[in-house]
Amino acid sequence: MEPLEADLTGLFTTAVAAVDPASLVRSALSLEGNLLTVQAKGPSLRCDLSSFREVWVLAAGKAACPMARAAEEILGDRITDGLVVTKYGHARPLERLPVKEAGHPVPDERSLEAGEAFLRLASRADERVLVLLLISGGASSLLTLPYRDERIGLTLDDLLTTTRALLESGAPISEVNCVRKHLSGLKGGRLARALSPARTVTLVLSDVIGDDLSTIASGPTVPDPTTFADALAIVHRYGMEDRLPPGAKALLEAGVRGEVPETPKPGDPAFDRVTTHLVGNNLTALRAASSEARRRGYTPLILTAGLEGEAREVAHLFAALMRDAARGIPLSPPCCILAGGETTVTVTGSGTGGRNQEMALAVLLSLLQRPALRPAGFLSGGTDGTDGPTDAAGGLIIPRIIEHARPHLSRLRAALADNDAYHALASLDALLVTGPTGTNVCDIQIVLVP
Repeated sequence: MEPLEADLTGLFTTAVAAVDPASLVRSALSLEGNLLTVQAKGPSLRCDLSSFREVWVLAAGKAACPMARAAEEILGDRITDGLVVTKYGHARPLERLPVKEAGHPVPDERSLEAGEAFLRLASRADERVLVLLLISGGASSLLTLPYRDERIGLTLDDLLTTTRALLESGAPISEVNCVRKHLSGLKGGRLARALSPARTVTLVLSDVIGDDLSTIASGPTVPDPTTFADALAIVHRYGMEDRLPPGAKALLEAGVRGEVPETPKPGDPAFDRVTTHLVGNNLTALRAASSEARRRGYTPLILTAGLEGEAREVAHLFAALMRDAARGIPLSPPCCILAGGETTVTVTGSGTGGRNQEMALAVLLSLLQRPALRPAGFLSGGTDGTDGPTDAAGGLIIPRIIEHARPHLSRLRAALADNDAYHALASLDALLVTGPTGTNVCDIQIVLVP
């Protein structure tokens, strides 16, 4: 592996390690005697476990297993019940808690089973139960429960069709989750309502730009500021009326008419005994990568932790940064420019890929058209180790790959048009493959100019 590639992958590995879910939970939770202390971003919380009859641990998301493992280490045999739900391939055996795998990014029958299991457990909760809820990216899909209304009869297939349409529309995750909340029996604060009057402590590993707690995993224990009207407006904005199943459309329209109860809002009694604490986010990872870049001799700059937009369009920014850095803009080499967030891909082709792979391919094409004046490298990767429905985390572009790609410009352009970044990058040995990392704080982009 050449030095530039080693530095790119090394910085990415450092960033991911900084948001190790088990370490973050251990930092946030401590137990001395009967006193459980929660110390994360925001006010600290202390709970006297002797005042509770039962202690449950519920976890959902791509980082559910490592977060739950840390909770087991801290709480030990005080845990009386619970359930852990994670993505296929992410399950790890735990000592005290059962683990289920389910579908992501599109929910499946096992997602429905997991949602029903959470609701069954919640139905047993009372004021003598302490619930530790551990949430990470992916929970919105992994916990699926159609809103129950006998007049409408929303089904799992309705949710599947709606989710696919939303993901393919190019809508940002906040808007995807707004619609999901209003079709769900758990999201948008409805899990908090089901658990009430239990004492619920939620620890969140954020996979959402801006760390909006009502958006992360669709906010199962957080007041929902959005409405049925907002959800229906999103459907119209992306021209999805004809792709929406009749059951989903009927439920949203009934909600707008006031015939279906809204998700619980701020001030609802369901949240009287609920606290939510952020334990880690994208900026945590970027700061770690910045420190490591400086250690390796680069001058670092964190550009943003809120990157959004169409992946192939955002790619032009990074290609421009690679060109400009050779001239000392915004930094003189050797420099490292870091960014994080979550871009989108509007799917128009039939190929295979993900937003990070598509961005890497678009950066490559831009550099083939207008090369950088000196060697430079680019990496875009999902911190969870998966990018779209593939085994890759993303892609990386270094001078060797650019030269290899030069004779194949027309084929690579066709691949981008067909949303087939995976096979294009694979043919150039330009895929970033890490395997599941057990964490998820959106994506990271790295520009290195030695």
